[in-house]
Amino acid sequence: MSDAAETEGGRSRSRKKKSSRVARNAQYWMIVSSLENDRKTQERSFAVQGLKSRHRRRAEMMKPGDRLLFYVTGRMVFTATCTLTSGMFEEHAHIWKTARRDEDYPWRVRIKPDVALEDSEWLPAKDLAYRLEYVRKWPPEHWTLAFQGHIHQLPQKDFKLIEDEMRRLESARPVAS
Repeated sequence: MSDAAETEGGRSRSRKKKSSRVARNAQYWMIVSSLENDRKTQERSFAVQGLKSRHRRRAEMMKPGDRLLFYVTGRMVFTATCTLTSGMFEEHAHIWKTARRDEDYPWRVRIKPDVALEDSEWLPAKDLAYRLEYVRKWPPEHWTLAFQGHIHQLPQKDFKLIEDEMRRLESARPVAS
């Protein structure tokens, strides 16, 4: 009898064990921050992003391959997208600021930029808000409520819609000669 045909307890010995790890789909996140904090991430070449202490659970959910969208309050614009290159780690160096003195955005993830728009190219949220599934949770006249808070999980479709528009803006840049 061949190895493939030998059985032990009704199972073929030559069968490979199924992996206990199931492939995980990327998750899509939106970081809502002040212009100052967005600049702090940009100054670091979009290499690291911190999350507020109260968002540990969400930070723990973030894994390499997940995507981040950056939104700046006050300006109400999308500025960049990145891909996570690490899971969460803890660090307390003061980079980002908030009204709370003791807040040091301790939950960090390493990231790499995908699309980083110039200030003049920033994408106004109002141009796309009515097309976003995520925003439909709020009455149309209060669509800006979708962009309050620090971190939000977005549907992939919404993320891709915004990123595609950002890529279009990026590709329309004049070519330096």
